[in-house]
Amino acid sequence: MNDKQKKELIKICSAVILFLIMMTAEKTGMLPALFGDRKISFVLYLIPYLLCGYPVVRKAFLGIRNRQPLDECFLMFIATIGAFATGENSEAVAVMAFYQVGEWFQGYAVGKSRQSISDLMDIVPEFANVEREDGSFETVDPDDVCPGDILVIRPGEKIPVDSVVLSGESLINTSALTGEPVPRTVREGDDVISGCVNGEGLLRVRAVKEFEDSTVSRILELVENASEKKSRTEAFITRFARVYTPIVVGLAVMLALLPPLMFGGWMTWIYRACTFLVISCPCALVISVPLAFFGGIGAASKSGVLVKGSNYLELLAHLDTVVSDKTGTLTEGSFTVTDLRPADGVTPEDLLRTAAIAESLSVHPIAHSILSEYESRFGKTRPLSERPSDSENVSGKGITAKHGDREILVGSRKFMEDQGILPENIEDPAATIVFVAKDDRYLGAVLIRDRIKKSATEAIRGLKKAGVRSIVMLTGDRREAADAVGRELGVDSVRAELLPQDKVSEVEALLTGLQKNGDTAGRGRLAFIGDGINDAPVLTRADVGIAMGSMGSDAAIEAADIVIMDDNLSRIPGVIAIAKKTAAVSAQNIVFAITVKVLILILGAIGIANMWAAVFADVGVAVLCILNSMRLLNTYRSITV
Repeated sequence: MNDKQKKELIKICSAVILFLIMMTAEKTGMLPALFGDRKISFVLYLIPYLLCGYPVVRKAFLGIRNRQPLDECFLMFIATIGAFATGENSEAVAVMAFYQVGEWFQGYAVGKSRQSISDLMDIVPEFANVEREDGSFETVDPDDVCPGDILVIRPGEKIPVDSVVLSGESLINTSALTGEPVPRTVREGDDVISGCVNGEGLLRVRAVKEFEDSTVSRILELVENASEKKSRTEAFITRFARVYTPIVVGLAVMLALLPPLMFGGWMTWIYRACTFLVISCPCALVISVPLAFFGGIGAASKSGVLVKGSNYLELLAHLDTVVSDKTGTLTEGSFTVTDLRPADGVTPEDLLRTAAIAESLSVHPIAHSILSEYESRFGKTRPLSERPSDSENVSGKGITAKHGDREILVGSRKFMEDQGILPENIEDPAATIVFVAKDDRYLGAVLIRDRIKKSATEAIRGLKKAGVRSIVMLTGDRREAADAVGRELGVDSVRAELLPQDKVSEVEALLTGLQKNGDTAGRGRLAFIGDGINDAPVLTRADVGIAMGSMGSDAAIEAADIVIMDDNLSRIPGVIAIAKKTAAVSAQNIVFAITVKVLILILGAIGIANMWAAVFADVGVAVLCILNSMRLLNTYRSITV
């Protein structure tokens, strides 16, 4: 609770105490005995009314002046003035006081919901210790750190920019970013991300990104933009309130004028019209639905998942199909060479060396594994110093490299066959097989395997429990290797030997299939999970794009709608659970608020429900809906893995 909320609460409590004293005095006959004149009684009731209701009265007059009067402040002002006019002084004060109680609850709830997200502001580093060439240290603003700068992170300090550890060992606290409470050990060669807090060890790191491109800046940018993207339910409620308020004001005017013209009893019908206005105030709907989605986004952020807008949270609640890239998403993406199959007359060293030369300019994980294997096996006796004079990457197939006057081909079986080279048949369904040729002569094959992420297996199980009907894996790998991984993971369908552009076509086909199955009510949504640059078009095309935030490419994170900050796939079923609970709470709020309001509107119009019932229909319903929405803030505790 901030200072402003405390001051507001004191005002409201003071007004309520004064009101209770005066109402007790009135009911016991003390007020009429002391102040027989009704005008004096009105003035006395006006004190607690203005004490708590002045902001509402002021906003109502500002709305009238700006020609935008039809809001909830205007409704409350007109209703309470009508109550005073009919002599119901105590009810006029009660309506205003309890309306302000509801507004205070609303402000407190919004503040509570914002807390989990605004806490992210605490992760912004305030300074960086840069080590200069002469060994001196300079404290600078994180914005002034350049890639390549050497930084020293002392115990308890925040890591200013994304970096790699050069020396030292420590535990770093990543909970503010990933929701993971257990500190992570880092040592030489490990990546560290900005915003994490260093533990007890001294770390010397090299900056790899500028501050504006670092993780902490990206997170804050995503969070700041999240509220701009409203769910369909929120958008509907906003449109509904714009139409609803003028209609109920018109109905209240008709209720105050038409019946007394026919039947008489002006004061009775004016009182009923005022009761009608109080009941009709749409604040329970207007605040509780956005608050539910805001609470859902807050719960997701606490568990290390950033949702860029409440519309994506709503889509997740109706997920039917999940499509995932394989390499780097479901698997580690850190390939290792498991076997060499040289052709007759070719040594293992020559085979691996030729492949390494061709791959030396590539940044693909497979290229890295071939180079690492060569260095570990033969690098000490015959270091790899040659580089190709020219290299062309044939997307999804392989590499053509020029080395001197020789041409080297490294790639898939189909790539070799397209060049007129017939590789041998190799049976190893779990391996990725890279064939090598030089000057149209087949040299052999390098067998490479990728490890499946532990979190991937948990995520697939969790997705099925969450009600996802179909899980599809996309990969450029050959069919046998892809099927082996698919069986181990337990996915429903595998699409293999795909070029990057084929992935978009596959997702398009799946989306078309969902539409043909009668998805006219916004159900049956498709999510795509990816991490690479080539995943960006697919992430954009899917209903919901989910990217890896730690190891994922900047392009993928930019294109995605949801970001998993620590690359833990098992958090995805958790955020689906949050989305479903958010949608349920939102629906509960809408049904409850409308049902109670319609019931008491009817009772108020026929004179059965008085102003006190109207106060419950407005303030009571709003408070109950707000409290219901606030339950979402604790959802993350039950889903965090």
